[in-house]
Amino acid sequence: MKIFKKSVPMYHLKQIPSEAKIKKIVRRILFGTHLYCPRCKSRSVYRSESRYRCRKCRRPFSLTSNTWLSNMKLPWQQFYTLLWCWLNHMPITQSIKITGLSEVSIRKWFEEFRLNTPDPDWLSSLKDTIQMDEAFFRNKAVIAAKDTIAKKVILRVIPKKYVEKQNVSQFIARHVEPGSKLFTDGASYYRGIQKFWPVTHKKDIHSKWEFGLTSEIEGVFGNLRTFIRRKYHHVTCSKLENVVAEFEANFNHPEIFKNPHEYLRNSLFLVPTC
Repeated sequence: MKIFKKSVPMYHLKQIPSEAKIKKIVRRILFGTHLYCPRCKSRSVYRSESRYRCRKCRRPFSLTSNTWLSNMKLPWQQFYTLLWCWLNHMPITQSIKITGLSEVSIRKWFEEFRLNTPDPDWLSSLKDTIQMDEAFFRNKAVIAAKDTIAKKVILRVIPKKYVEKQNVSQFIARHVEPGSKLFTDGASYYRGIQKFWPVTHKKDIHSKWEFGLTSEIEGVFGNLRTFIRRKYHHVTCSKLENVVAEFEANFNHPEIFKNPHEYLRNSLFLVPTC
């Protein structure tokens, strides 16, 4: 799966919409064709300087009120450009040059985008032919499985720097459907796995140079490491789970991350108020 951009074609940056067009996009996503008050739903609203006001409940509001963008202070074009950088996996250093923002601001906003990553179809289990493996990131482990037919993945962070049979057993019970073919390496915690869960288990012995059964899942971990290194340079243990979730969402639903419009269309909603 290719998810990285090595350079920034200038025509992409020239296509950043005007502030008026971005606000129109956001307005259509949140309100449809008719603007209304987020609190009382009345359509009797009018513009008051840079905000709106409801004639019925007299409450002022903006386009981003009652959304996860409510505290945004960035100009709309700068925000849109920053979101474009995040969606195109631009490294932090390159995003600084493109947006003019500080590293602290960019990391803060990249985290905000991660936390609001849309999840239209939470993938809870895999079936058919599944490859499974584990990898280690500083003081935490990650267990992952890939459906080699549907090309979907599930990754879960283990809050310790080693994997036990219990962790593997719980992952399989939660995320591998009965009757599947399960391919792993020869690690001891996979031994006898078919005795407690109805799968057909086959394994590679890496010391014998057997890699065919787990090549795709090992490639997933290679992509994950490159994803972290290129985009964030490094990730603290406390944020590893969120970054892994971002990677999983990118892998399983690339259509959502195609451009800022699609991301906002799937992630931006009005939060009901009392």
